[in-house]
Amino acid sequence: MNFRGILILALLAGQAGLCPAQKKIRDKHITNQQERMVFKQWDRNKFTPTSGFLGLNPDYWITWFLHPNYPKTDLRPLGPYGPQTQRLGLALAMQQTAGAYKLHADTLAGTALIEMVNYSAAFSSIDPLWLLYYKSEFVPLLQAEMHDPLEGMVPNVRAYLYNSGLAAWYGEQSDLLRDRLLGAMQTNADRGSRIINYHRLLADYRKLQASWESKKQHAAHYLGLLESLSKIRTGETVIPQSSSYRSDKQIADAILRNSKL
Repeated sequence: MNFRGILILALLAGQAGLCPAQKKIRDKHITNQQERMVFKQWDRNKFTPTSGFLGLNPDYWITWFLHPNYPKTDLRPLGPYGPQTQRLGLALAMQQTAGAYKLHADTLAGTALIEMVNYSAAFSSIDPLWLLYYKSEFVPLLQAEMHDPLEGMVPNVRAYLYNSGLAAWYGEQSDLLRDRLLGAMQTNADRGSRIINYHRLLADYRKLQASWESKKQHAAHYLGLLESLSKIRTGETVIPQSSSYRSDKQIADAILRNSKL
Protein backbone atom coordinates (compact mmCIF):
# COMPACT_ATOMS: atom_id res chain seq x y z
CA MET A 1 0.00 0.00 0.00
CA ASN A 2 1.48 3.36 -0.96
CA PHE A 3 1.56 6.49 1.08
CA ARG A 4 -1.53 7.97 -0.55
CA GLY A 5 -3.70 5.02 0.46
CA ILE A 6 -2.47 5.16 4.03
CA LEU A 7 -3.27 8.86 4.18
CA ILE A 8 -6.83 8.32 2.92
CA LEU A 9 -7.45 5.63 5.51
CA ALA A 10 -6.14 7.85 8.25
CA LEU A 11 -8.40 10.72 7.19
CA LEU A 12 -11.46 8.44 7.09
CA ALA A 13 -10.68 7.03 10.50
CA GLY A 14 -10.31 10.52 11.90
CA GLN A 15 -13.63 11.64 10.49
CA ALA A 16 -15.33 8.56 11.91
CA GLY A 17 -13.95 9.35 15.32
CA LEU A 18 -14.99 12.97 15.15
CA CYS A 19 -18.58 12.31 13.86
CA PRO A 20 -21.10 11.47 16.61
CA ALA A 21 -23.19 8.24 16.39
CA GLN A 22 -26.74 8.33 14.89
CA LYS A 23 -29.26 9.37 17.55
CA LYS A 24 -32.86 8.05 17.78
CA ILE A 25 -35.28 10.94 17.74
CA ARG A 26 -38.57 10.53 19.71
CA ASP A 27 -41.09 13.31 19.19
CA LYS A 28 -44.01 13.00 21.64
CA HIS A 29 -46.25 15.01 19.35
CA ILE A 30 -45.73 12.53 16.54
CA THR A 31 -46.16 9.60 18.96
CA ASN A 32 -49.47 10.95 20.26
CA GLN A 33 -50.74 11.49 16.73
CA GLN A 34 -49.66 8.00 15.72
CA GLU A 35 -51.54 6.53 18.68
CA ARG A 36 -54.60 8.50 17.67
CA MET A 37 -54.28 7.34 14.08
CA VAL A 38 -54.30 3.68 15.19
CA PHE A 39 -57.15 4.50 17.60
CA LYS A 40 -55.15 3.56 20.68
CA GLN A 41 -56.15 6.63 22.65
CA TRP A 42 -57.91 9.96 22.23
CA ASP A 43 -56.74 11.78 25.31
CA ARG A 44 -57.52 15.48 25.13
CA ASN A 45 -54.43 16.20 27.21
CA LYS A 46 -52.19 14.61 24.59
CA PHE A 47 -53.09 16.94 21.76
CA THR A 48 -49.70 18.60 21.66
CA PRO A 49 -48.35 21.14 21.14
CA THR A 50 -50.63 22.98 23.50
CA SER A 51 -51.64 26.59 23.31
CA GLY A 52 -49.19 27.51 26.05
CA PHE A 53 -49.30 30.60 28.21
CA LEU A 54 -52.10 32.91 27.05
CA GLY A 55 -52.33 30.90 23.84
CA LEU A 56 -49.10 32.36 22.52
CA ASN A 57 -47.48 29.12 21.39
CA PRO A 58 -47.06 29.48 17.59
CA ASP A 59 -46.61 25.71 17.15
CA TYR A 60 -50.12 25.19 18.53
CA TRP A 61 -51.65 27.59 16.02
CA ILE A 62 -49.64 26.14 13.16
CA THR A 63 -50.74 22.61 14.06
CA TRP A 64 -54.39 23.00 15.12
CA PHE A 65 -55.55 26.27 13.61
CA LEU A 66 -56.96 24.62 10.49
CA HIS A 67 -58.51 21.76 12.55
CA PRO A 68 -60.22 23.41 15.52
CA ASN A 69 -62.75 20.55 16.06
CA TYR A 70 -60.32 17.71 15.59
CA PRO A 71 -59.35 17.34 19.28
CA LYS A 72 -63.03 17.48 20.29
CA THR A 73 -64.17 14.70 17.94
CA ASP A 74 -63.25 11.18 19.00
CA LEU A 75 -62.80 9.32 15.71
CA ARG A 76 -62.12 5.92 17.23
CA PRO A 77 -64.68 3.33 16.06
CA LEU A 78 -64.33 1.51 19.38
CA GLY A 79 -64.32 4.69 21.46
CA PRO A 80 -66.93 5.28 24.17
CA TYR A 81 -69.29 6.80 21.58
CA GLY A 82 -67.72 5.37 18.44
CA PRO A 83 -69.84 3.90 15.63
CA GLN A 84 -68.42 0.42 16.14
CA THR A 85 -69.19 0.58 19.86
CA GLN A 86 -72.72 1.72 19.07
CA ARG A 87 -73.09 -1.05 16.50
CA LEU A 88 -71.91 -3.66 18.99
CA GLY A 89 -74.24 -2.27 21.64
CA LEU A 90 -77.11 -2.28 19.18
CA ALA A 91 -76.24 -5.82 18.10
CA LEU A 92 -76.23 -6.94 21.74
CA ALA A 93 -79.56 -5.24 22.35
CA MET A 94 -81.00 -6.83 19.21
CA GLN A 95 -79.65 -10.21 20.31
CA GLN A 96 -81.36 -9.86 23.68
CA THR A 97 -84.56 -8.72 21.98
CA ALA A 98 -84.39 -11.64 19.56
CA GLY A 99 -83.89 -14.00 22.50
CA ALA A 100 -86.91 -12.52 24.25
CA TYR A 101 -88.98 -12.87 21.07
CA LYS A 102 -87.79 -16.46 20.63
CA LEU A 103 -88.72 -17.30 24.22
CA HIS A 104 -92.12 -15.68 23.72
CA ALA A 105 -92.61 -17.54 20.43
CA ASP A 106 -91.62 -20.85 22.04
CA THR A 107 -94.05 -20.18 24.87
CA LEU A 108 -96.81 -19.40 22.40
CA ALA A 109 -95.95 -22.53 20.43
CA GLY A 110 -96.15 -24.68 23.55
CA THR A 111 -99.40 -23.05 24.60
CA ALA A 112 -100.84 -23.47 21.11
CA LEU A 113 -99.87 -27.15 21.10
CA ILE A 114 -101.50 -27.70 24.49
CA GLU A 115 -104.63 -25.86 23.36
CA MET A 116 -104.71 -27.86 20.13
CA VAL A 117 -104.57 -31.11 22.08
CA ASN A 118 -107.16 -29.72 24.47
CA TYR A 119 -109.60 -28.69 21.73
CA SER A 120 -108.92 -31.11 18.88
CA ALA A 121 -111.35 -33.99 18.45
CA ALA A 122 -108.52 -36.10 17.02
CA PHE A 123 -107.26 -36.73 20.57
CA SER A 124 -110.65 -37.43 22.19
CA SER A 125 -110.23 -41.20 21.85
CA ILE A 126 -106.97 -41.14 23.85
CA ASP A 127 -108.19 -38.83 26.58
CA PRO A 128 -107.11 -40.37 29.92
CA LEU A 129 -110.52 -39.94 31.55
CA TRP A 130 -112.24 -41.46 28.53
CA LEU A 131 -109.92 -44.47 28.58
CA LEU A 132 -110.15 -44.98 32.34
CA TYR A 133 -113.90 -44.58 32.84
CA TYR A 134 -116.27 -43.40 30.14
CA LYS A 135 -115.19 -45.84 27.44
CA SER A 136 -116.13 -48.88 29.51
CA GLU A 137 -119.42 -47.26 30.53
CA PHE A 138 -120.40 -46.52 26.93
CA VAL A 139 -119.30 -49.85 25.42
CA PRO A 140 -122.88 -51.29 25.38
CA LEU A 141 -124.15 -48.14 23.68
CA LEU A 142 -121.36 -47.97 21.10
CA GLN A 143 -121.73 -51.68 20.31
CA ALA A 144 -125.54 -51.75 20.47
CA GLU A 145 -125.81 -52.91 16.85
CA MET A 146 -123.84 -56.03 17.73
CA HIS A 147 -126.19 -57.09 20.54
CA ASP A 148 -129.90 -57.89 20.62
CA PRO A 149 -131.61 -55.86 23.38
CA LEU A 150 -134.17 -58.69 23.80
CA GLU A 151 -131.60 -61.42 24.15
CA GLY A 152 -132.45 -63.95 26.87
CA MET A 153 -136.15 -63.06 27.08
CA VAL A 154 -139.01 -65.54 26.65
CA PRO A 155 -140.69 -65.57 23.22
CA ASN A 156 -144.04 -64.09 24.30
CA VAL A 157 -142.34 -61.13 26.01
CA ARG A 158 -140.13 -60.57 22.96
CA ALA A 159 -143.17 -60.61 20.69
CA TYR A 160 -145.06 -58.23 22.96
CA LEU A 161 -142.18 -55.72 23.08
CA TYR A 162 -141.82 -55.83 19.31
CA ASN A 163 -145.54 -55.57 18.60
CA SER A 164 -146.12 -52.80 21.14
CA GLY A 165 -143.32 -50.68 19.67
CA LEU A 166 -141.29 -50.62 22.88
CA ALA A 167 -138.34 -52.33 21.21
CA ALA A 168 -138.40 -49.78 18.38
CA TRP A 169 -138.60 -46.96 20.93
CA TYR A 170 -135.57 -48.31 22.78
CA GLY A 171 -133.63 -48.65 19.53
CA GLU A 172 -134.43 -45.08 18.51
CA GLN A 173 -133.40 -43.70 21.89
CA SER A 174 -130.18 -45.71 21.82
CA ASP A 175 -129.35 -44.47 18.32
CA LEU A 176 -130.02 -40.89 19.42
CA LEU A 177 -127.71 -41.20 22.41
CA ARG A 178 -125.03 -42.87 20.29
CA ASP A 179 -125.19 -40.06 17.72
CA ARG A 180 -124.88 -37.48 20.49
CA LEU A 181 -121.90 -39.32 21.94
CA LEU A 182 -120.13 -39.60 18.58
CA GLY A 183 -120.87 -35.94 17.93
CA ALA A 184 -119.29 -34.98 21.25
CA MET A 185 -116.21 -37.06 20.43
CA GLN A 186 -115.81 -35.75 16.87
CA THR A 187 -116.44 -32.06 17.54
CA ASN A 188 -113.59 -29.68 18.30
CA ALA A 189 -114.38 -28.37 21.76
CA ASP A 190 -112.76 -27.65 25.07
CA ARG A 191 -111.81 -30.81 26.95
CA GLY A 192 -113.77 -29.74 30.02
CA SER A 193 -116.91 -29.19 27.94
CA ARG A 194 -116.44 -32.58 26.29
CA ILE A 195 -116.11 -34.33 29.67
CA ILE A 196 -119.23 -32.58 30.99
CA ASN A 197 -121.05 -33.69 27.85
CA TYR A 198 -119.90 -37.27 28.51
CA HIS A 199 -121.25 -37.02 32.05
CA ARG A 200 -124.65 -35.80 30.88
CA LEU A 201 -124.87 -38.47 28.19
CA LEU A 202 -123.96 -41.15 30.70
CA ALA A 203 -126.73 -39.97 33.02
CA ASP A 204 -129.23 -40.06 30.12
CA TYR A 205 -128.00 -43.50 29.09
CA ARG A 206 -128.45 -44.87 32.61
CA LYS A 207 -131.97 -43.43 32.74
CA LEU A 208 -132.75 -45.10 29.41
CA GLN A 209 -131.39 -48.43 30.62
CA ALA A 210 -133.39 -48.21 33.86
CA SER A 211 -136.54 -47.36 31.91
CA TRP A 212 -135.93 -50.23 29.48
CA GLU A 213 -135.42 -52.74 32.28
CA SER A 214 -138.59 -51.48 33.97
CA LYS A 215 -140.58 -51.85 30.75
CA LYS A 216 -139.31 -55.40 30.26
CA GLN A 217 -140.29 -56.34 33.80
CA HIS A 218 -143.72 -54.73 33.46
CA ALA A 219 -144.26 -56.49 30.15
CA ALA A 220 -143.41 -59.87 31.67
CA HIS A 221 -145.67 -59.17 34.65
CA TYR A 222 -148.50 -57.98 32.41
CA LEU A 223 -148.28 -61.04 30.19
CA GLY A 224 -148.23 -63.24 33.26
CA LEU A 225 -151.44 -61.63 34.51
CA LEU A 226 -153.08 -62.04 31.11
CA GLU A 227 -152.14 -65.68 31.05
CA SER A 228 -153.54 -66.23 34.55
CA LEU A 229 -156.78 -64.43 33.67
CA SER A 230 -157.15 -66.48 30.51
CA LYS A 231 -156.74 -69.70 32.46
CA ILE A 232 -159.36 -68.59 35.00
CA ARG A 233 -161.83 -67.72 32.27
CA THR A 234 -161.36 -71.03 30.51
CA GLY A 235 -161.65 -72.93 33.75
CA GLU A 236 -158.16 -74.25 33.65
CA THR A 237 -157.53 -72.63 37.01
CA VAL A 238 -160.02 -72.72 39.92
CA ILE A 239 -159.86 -69.95 42.44
CA PRO A 240 -159.81 -71.52 45.90
CA GLN A 241 -162.55 -70.30 48.25
CA SER A 242 -162.00 -69.79 51.93
CA SER A 243 -164.40 -70.93 54.70
CA SER A 244 -165.66 -67.40 55.15
CA TYR A 245 -166.59 -67.00 51.52
CA ARG A 246 -170.19 -65.88 50.85
CA SER A 247 -172.00 -65.25 47.63
CA ASP A 248 -173.74 -62.02 46.80
CA LYS A 249 -177.19 -63.52 47.62
CA GLN A 250 -176.01 -64.69 51.02
CA ILE A 251 -174.61 -61.27 51.80
CA ALA A 252 -177.94 -59.60 50.80
CA ASP A 253 -179.99 -62.00 52.96
CA ALA A 254 -177.76 -61.34 55.94
CA ILE A 255 -178.22 -57.62 55.53
CA LEU A 256 -182.03 -57.96 55.40
CA ARG A 257 -182.13 -60.16 58.49
CA ASN A 258 -180.10 -57.75 60.48
CA SER A 259 -182.09 -54.76 59.29
CA LYS A 260 -184.55 -53.22 61.77
CA LEU A 261 -187.07 -52.75 59.02
